[in-house]
Parts: sequence; structure tokens; C-alpha cells
Amino acid sequence: MYLTKTLTAIVLTTLFCFCNASALQPIEGEVFGISPITNEVSLYKNVDDSGTDRGLTMQIISINGFKAGTDFNFEFTGDFNWDMSDENYDYYIELSLVKPVLKNLSLNYQRIIAKFEDESINQFGIRFSF
Repeated sequence: MYLTKTLTAIVLTTLFCFCNASALQPIEGEVFGISPITNEVSLYKNVDDSGTDRGLTMQIISINGFKAGTDFNFEFTGDFNWDMSDENYDYYIELSLVKPVLKNLSLNYQRIIAKFEDESINQFGIRFSF
């Protein structure tokens, strides 16, 4: 129950940020800055290959650049599913902090939070952009 309330708060906060981020112009300073890249909410009706109803999904994607002394991107991706699995409700969330190093190369820290995982997962890696 606590986790469901926490996730609801995350979703509502993210939606609030979408509304504000889309209305904001980029703020570019020498030390601090914010630059919206993309903020999207998608709603899906899920059906498997045999035509069986697999529930609903709300997907939130938010990618925003920010500067705090140096440039970073913060990425939020969340899939929130209703009646898709044996559970009435499940979710999969990725929170990423991306630091560009070269033109097409970034360092990436990602935290995965999912209902079907017993504990959150931390990922450290590199990203090549094409």
C-alpha cells in the first residue's frame, strides 16, 4: 500500500513537472540551467497476439537537460500497467543521470524500480549515441 501511494505521488509529481516544463523557456546561465528536451505521456490499450485483452498502460517519458556547474541530462521513464499481468497493477521505472563526455559518448547511471523486483537495481554504463 505504501509503495502504491509513493508511485502515485511520483506520477502526479511528474505530470506536474510536465505541465511546468512545457510552459518554461530554457534557463541558461553560466552555473545553473534547465532545458526541456522531451516530455511525453502515452496511453495504451494492450492486446496479445491471440487478441486477449491485456489491460492498459500509461507510459511517461521525461528527458530534461540541466546544468549544475556542468551539463547533465535527467531521464525518467515509467510504465504503469493495469490488468496486464496476474497483478491488478504493476510498474517499471527507470531514473537516469547522463553525463555527456564526448560528442557521441556519455556516462550513465540508471536506477530501476519495478514491482516485480524485490529491490531496486543500480546500473552504471556508457552510452553511444548515433
